Amino acid sequence: MKLLSIFTALCLIASLIASRQKTWMGIKKGVSMFIKLLPVLLLMLALVSVVLFLIPNETLVKYMGEGSGVKGWFTAAVLGSVALIPGFIAYPLCGILIKSGVAYSVIAVFITTLMMTGFLTLPVEAKFIGWKTSIVRNLFSLVAALFVGLIMSFFL
Repeated sequence: MKLLSIFTALCLIASLIASRQKTWMGIKKGVSMFIKLLPVLLLMLALVSVVLFLIPNETLVKYMGEGSGVKGWFTAAVLGSVALIPGFIAYPLCGILIKSGVAYSVIAVFITTLMMTGFLTLPVEAKFIGWKTSIVRNLFSLVAALFVGLIMSFFL
């Protein structure tokens, strides 16, 4: 985290040297976007916290924990495929899930399906690229997510 902060500070200094006006305009725009996103972020984190409080850790670990194996991957794949959670909320959620005992390979499947598949948004996607292409793309993404989980299970 320190390295990322140092890198960000160096980039900000370089940007200020290059163009103070554009840098301040970018900072103002970034702060404005953050303030607009903050209520949604806080609401989602609160909802996730309540749900994780209501679901016993044993249940969570049973279905998605280290010993859940393929069952955990499929649970994560289904949840990720139907959830409509933006990335900036999903990543902190995954951090909470890891602390609750969910396996890294399961988290990899969840994040991959969350970002690459969207069975609830399939009708909207089909309007743009057609039903056949949308279904094939989502199925390939689902298989790829399971493959990512398999690879992660070998490394972690």
